[in-house]
Amino acid sequence: MISELTLKNWILSRDEKNIAYLVIDCPDRSMNALSAEVMDELTQIVDYLDKHQPAGLIIRSGKENGFIAGADINEFSAFEQEPKAGEVLIQRGWDLFNRLAKVPYPTLALIHGVCLGGGLELVLACRYRVLVDTPKPSLGLPEVMLGIYPGWGGVKRLPDIVGAKTAIDMMLTGRRLDARKAKSTGLVDYVVAPRVALQTAQQVVLSGKMPHQAKGIGKLLNTYPFKKILAHMARQQVQKKDPLGHYPAPLAILDIWEKHGGNGLEDSSIIQQLLLSPTTKNLLRVFHLQERLKSYSKKGDANTIKHVHVIGAGIMGGGIATWCALQGLKVTIQDTNYKHIANALKQASSLFARKDKHTAQQARDNFIPDPQGLGIERADIIIEAIFENLDAKHALYREIESRIKPSAILATNTSSLSLADLRKPLAHPERFIGVHFFNPVAKMPLVEVITAEGINKDVIHQACAFVGRIGKLPLLVKDSPGFLVNAVLVPYMLEAMRCVDEGIEPEVIDTAMLKFGMPMGPIELADTVGLDIAIAAGTQLSGTSQVPSCLTQLVDQHKLGKKTGEGFYQWKNRKTSQFSQKDIPEHLALRLITPFINQAQAQLDKGIIEDADLVDAGIIFGTGFAPFRGGPLNYRKTIYPQ
Repeated sequence: MISELTLKNWILSRDEKNIAYLVIDCPDRSMNALSAEVMDELTQIVDYLDKHQPAGLIIRSGKENGFIAGADINEFSAFEQEPKAGEVLIQRGWDLFNRLAKVPYPTLALIHGVCLGGGLELVLACRYRVLVDTPKPSLGLPEVMLGIYPGWGGVKRLPDIVGAKTAIDMMLTGRRLDARKAKSTGLVDYVVAPRVALQTAQQVVLSGKMPHQAKGIGKLLNTYPFKKILAHMARQQVQKKDPLGHYPAPLAILDIWEKHGGNGLEDSSIIQQLLLSPTTKNLLRVFHLQERLKSYSKKGDANTIKHVHVIGAGIMGGGIATWCALQGLKVTIQDTNYKHIANALKQASSLFARKDKHTAQQARDNFIPDPQGLGIERADIIIEAIFENLDAKHALYREIESRIKPSAILATNTSSLSLADLRKPLAHPERFIGVHFFNPVAKMPLVEVITAEGINKDVIHQACAFVGRIGKLPLLVKDSPGFLVNAVLVPYMLEAMRCVDEGIEPEVIDTAMLKFGMPMGPIELADTVGLDIAIAAGTQLSGTSQVPSCLTQLVDQHKLGKKTGEGFYQWKNRKTSQFSQKDIPEHLALRLITPFINQAQAQLDKGIIEDADLVDAGIIFGTGFAPFRGGPLNYRKTIYPQ
């Protein structure tokens, strides 16, 4: 390291060719983040290199798991007390990355793994970008998901590099690119194997090549009058998805790009609007809730889980197996019906094909049909995902328990049956736990880890570590009917169906909740879940056989929702989440959300969840509850202030 610099988070060195190497490795962090301290040190480094210019500069990460996750979100808490603090933070990054973009020597970012937010903005300020071809590269600007905008030059530079249309899509959605897409869009210049990554970076940084810029239509759309046309079209799409303007950040990003050349500091009112918005406050709350859930996965050792055996190749079992294979785990999938395994393999292949070549091939190799259940003896976790029948599950457990290795976990994906009842035939109930995934597995981030008295603590920690290992969020929930998510959703759906019994049209009911901010209306949700499942859950969880007559009639007619093509809706060619233009009865949304909130509070009062924050976290990530409202119990404070 250069002796005259005192650095805590960076290591600066040079080689015999006068190439400088700048390695970021933040101590006491599992992932690098651009905190105020890190940015101050980077400023010192740029000052030093101004005086001692290298032939080229290569910036890379010292962490195995990625490049830079972004800014230090913990520093955002200062915004609420001092709104000007946000402008100071933005100004610091904007000025520093502009300096880096203009240095006279060539710069190159050597990227691997996660590169998000401020980390990607640092990369965009470099002349060249080389991506190491490793599993799970993830490049993006997800600031919109926090209610803010990419303030350190991302709005300015990303459209110039990948083209306006691609850049606008990335910034408005927070969508992340894998290696294949990063290369095809021009976001990175090269994707290279790890063994030649540093050598490639050395060659490229001294190559003298012109830096990549968008060409053709992508470049043209960055200029007037085409820029104005694209911005107008993008605003229409934003307003179509968010007609009530619950999320101000997307429109702010478009204004900053179209009117201010990517520099939000030119109009401080935009920054203040975002930083003082209740939406931003709640989205930052959701981020911290997400980080809290992630922390549970760190209590076990995920490295000990290498082989997953799934029993049951239906929609849920197939989805679980597919996702685990995609995350780099060896998966064996068992079913007595070969057709079910074939269907699961077909669905898996469809998902794998959408990934980059490296990830897709690894996932195909990991996914192993196993109709005889030969993987049971070698698996580190066995997940039972057969139909919801207590006797059938008991028979299965008796058959397989003696074949499971002593260190393995036996888990059930049950959505409704009690662990206390399920584990009765087991000789070792202390190694039996619930891991309740949600459909569709590939999209739903939450997994309820169901615990009960007597389960070994190491098993609980390992189950959480497994969930984290496959990129999901573990929520610890005590054994209770419906656990958390289903217990909350059932009264909500039943109340919506009672409205149907009263003559309110399903489309009107769903529209009321779409406007409230839910990703799907309760009637459409029931059709998606399956009306046979809804009626069974309603009977079980409500403690009564009195279910809405509209539901009973449809089930009697075998109109079970999407899976039969008809339920409350005709599903042939029907789009999801459609808005009705008809009048919505006053207070309908409040009526529908009240049982939802009340049940969330009831589950907390029962003690099945540790605290109110975790209730909110579970429901946001398990149901898609309007994130900008910060969770049902957080929202409850706004309608029932104490």
